[in-house]
Amino acid sequence: MNQTKHFLRIRDLGGREQAMNLLRRAKEMKENNTRSDLLAGKTLVMLFEKASTRTRLSFEVAVRHLGGSVIFMTPAESQLGRSEPLPDTARVISRYNDGIIVRTFGQEKLEELVRYGSVPVINALTDQGHPCQVMADVLTMYERTPDLAALRVAWIGDGNNMANSWIEAAMLFPFELTLAVPQGYDPDLNLFIEARDAGAKIRLTRNPAEAVAGANYINTDVWASMGQEAEQKKREQAFQGYIVDASTMCLAAPNAKFMHCLPVHRGEEVSAEVFESEASIVFDQAENRLHMQKAILEWAFSR
Repeated sequence: MNQTKHFLRIRDLGGREQAMNLLRRAKEMKENNTRSDLLAGKTLVMLFEKASTRTRLSFEVAVRHLGGSVIFMTPAESQLGRSEPLPDTARVISRYNDGIIVRTFGQEKLEELVRYGSVPVINALTDQGHPCQVMADVLTMYERTPDLAALRVAWIGDGNNMANSWIEAAMLFPFELTLAVPQGYDPDLNLFIEARDAGAKIRLTRNPAEAVAGANYINTDVWASMGQEAEQKKREQAFQGYIVDASTMCLAAPNAKFMHCLPVHRGEEVSAEVFESEASIVFDQAENRLHMQKAILEWAFSR
């Protein structure tokens, strides 16, 4: 029986207990500045079809902290750039390497790598989800508020891959999540319904003020993600009123924190004033990518 563990989405962790265990482990690894030889003698391929700063750096450092090595590869540096079938690539990589960290467009590419490969596959971002980032974000909240059930979290803006992964997180963690999204820019509604039916405390609204009211953490992201640059002007019109500025933060709970996965467009989805304020914890989030990814790697490679 194949015991290979993959992290394609947050639900792959299993249930709430497993998710909380991973959260606690990531916090412990951060506090202890953990190094190990878990990945000693192992090489992981980082297969990136999308540009990256935080994801690449944090994963490369994470693998090295656990004793392993990495090979970074883009389509331009492989036969993928010449349309070699992904199943062939998956089988070849599995013969040479011990794991695949993927940053790509469609989630179906991850599924193909899992189907045809034989090593752990970790989702470093797709158009459908960004589970490593959101797990790091939950860690960032957990450090400040260990009682996640006491938290109200707001998502303001595009119903993108980040919004989808926040919905998945709400299925495993007990915080309350309200998403304020313009008409036509909803998250995955099938996922939303599934999460709600599973007991997640989630709501969807068109009114940012409603989502932010009493929230402890306010999240947003760029209005046009990678691959959507041609829609920038259209999205600027659709997202009017969805900026997180000082007046938005005033509606939130006392001492509420602002979160963003970066990179940021100051003056668009968030004002420069809020981004640079004491309420902003965006660089704590960025740092926690390293610690959470170390925990995810440990989870995937431990037996």
